[in-house]
This record gives sequence, structure tokens and C-alpha cells, in this order.
Amino acid sequence: MSEKRSDTTYPPIDVVITWVDGSDPRLAEKRNQYLSSKDAAVHPGATSTRFASNNEIKYCVLSIFKFAPFIRNVYIVTDGQQPDIFDEVSAHFPHRLNSIKIVDHKDIFKGYEQYLPTFNSTSIETMIWRIEGLSENFVYFNDDVILIRKVKPDDWVKNGRPVLRGNWRFFPLKKIFNQHIRLLINKKILAKKDYHPKLSFYIRQWQAAKILGYKFKYFFHCHTPHVLNRVSLETFYKKNPQLLENNIKYRFRSDKQFISISLANHLEIKQGNTQVEKLNLGYFHPYYSSRQISRKIIRCNTDPKIKSVCLQSLDMLQKKEQAKILGWINILFQMQVEETAKAQLVNW
Repeated sequence: MSEKRSDTTYPPIDVVITWVDGSDPRLAEKRNQYLSSKDAAVHPGATSTRFASNNEIKYCVLSIFKFAPFIRNVYIVTDGQQPDIFDEVSAHFPHRLNSIKIVDHKDIFKGYEQYLPTFNSTSIETMIWRIEGLSENFVYFNDDVILIRKVKPDDWVKNGRPVLRGNWRFFPLKKIFNQHIRLLINKKILAKKDYHPKLSFYIRQWQAAKILGYKFKYFFHCHTPHVLNRVSLETFYKKNPQLLENNIKYRFRSDKQFISISLANHLEIKQGNTQVEKLNLGYFHPYYSSRQISRKIIRCNTDPKIKSVCLQSLDMLQKKEQAKILGWINILFQMQVEETAKAQLVNW
């Protein structure tokens, strides 16, 4: 499983991963202090799957060391917790143990401690550029994103700037309209004062684009590793401190927030970055059937363009389906995807 770090000279690239273990009773107790029993049941940013962990972080980190050995440091951002990964890393990549850095929320929220504790990944993502010692260009992973093929530095950074992965879309008019109708019905007609609208991944990306003047279109990104430029984000937020503060003040996800990753993408485009590539991911939906999972695994095995997968809300799948996905991932870590593709076509 071990991979040696490349000796090729290139500007340093770090990885940032946000992680939480929702099964930690101390964290659950802390979270419940800021939730009424009614909110816990209906708030879209407080559902249990938001904080659930099947130790995906282990696969995320191991995949980075195996398939992207050029990465300098892996920063894991968390709230006073310690991921259970060090024995596995020591067994397979002992030379990379010192590359793992644990970063507490207090470190990146320095000067904004009044917004801690936070249970809001959107708020946390807004602050990750503040990690001390972070490379200028860095790659942001959710802990459920896993590499499945070798990645080269220029898959992520070219000419000193991030490679953007996604596509242009018209602004999400239908989703905005539907959200307003639901708000009107629930709050005005049904008098549900505690109603929270379902959070839209699309609207919150568009809200970021709109800040930079893209009113009728936006650059859509999906659940892949995201390459961000620290200097661009730092410069923007120092010029717009109130925008930063408004986006981090919610302890749980809010429809009033924009996605900082989308802001970073549009900043790059605004600055003339034309390095745009197609999405190259495999997405495992939590409502997939066993047959759909098998088809997705086969596609990931046979399509060399797919470099990463997202195991969205793995906790919501049946144990049998979880075992199928994780068994496949374990096989990938032992050998190259291409070498096992034919065997997997038969087995899956």
C-alpha cells in the first residue's frame, strides 16, 4: 500500500479536511445546548447525518498518501477531537505521520471566538484559509471524499493557479421560486414560525457568484476535491470583513449563507483563471439500491477519468451496502484500479 513521496520539484500543495465525530457524547451535549428539542427535529443543519462518522476520514487520508504522494501536509480541522487514523497511517505510511496536522476550530476562528462553538460546515469552510502555514494553493476535502486513482500536481494546480472543476449554469430560478413558495405557505399560511427551508446546494453557490456580479449564471462545483487559493481568499475577506462575519455567525447551516468554495471559484474566474476542467468524480447517493451501487463501482473501475468518489451520508445506507462500498475501497488501496477492473466487473 505504501507510496513514496515524489522527489519532483514543485510549489508545495497542502490538503485541508474538515471532520467531526458526531458520536462523541461531549460534542452531542455541546450541540444540544444550542438546540431546542423542536429545532433538533426540524432544523436542516442539525440532522444527525450531518455529524455522523463511519471513519471515512481514515480512507480519505490514506487515499491522499497513496494516490497524491506529492502532498506536503494534511490539515484536519476539528473541534477538540482526535481522528482514529494514526495506527493505520503508521502501518502503511509511517514516513507521513508528521505530515498530519490537527487544527482546532479555535485556531481558525481566532478573533471571532464569539461564534464558537460552531456546528456549521459552511462557517468552518469560510475560515480554513486562516490555517497557519497553509500553502498558497491548497486542496479542500470533505472527509467523505476519497481518491481512487493517481493524481498529479497539475491535476490540481497549473501555472501557479487552481484548476477549477465544474460547469457554467443558469441561476437556479426554479429552486429559488419553490423555496419562496414553501416559505410563504409554511410561515404565512400555516403559521409555522419554526419552519426552516431545505438548504439548496445550488442556491448557496449562486449566492456566492452573485456577490461577485454573476447574477444570471454561476460556475457549479460538485463533491470533489476543491483547489483554493489562500491569498485570493485572504485578500477578499480583508476587504470585506462584514461579509466574512455574516457568513460565520450561524451555529447551524442557514439558507442565508453562501458557499465559500464557490466564492473562491468565482474569484479565480474574475481574476482571469481559464483553467477549467470537467468534473471527474463518482458520487454515491445515500439512497442508492444495491444494484445502483454495483453499477457505480463498475463505472468507477472502468472510467480512468474518475479520480475521486464521494460517499455521501454513508451512515444512511444499509450495513450490507456500506460493506460493499468499503470492501471495494479497501481493494483499491491494495492495488491499482486498472489492474483490478476486470476482476471487479465479475465480482460486483
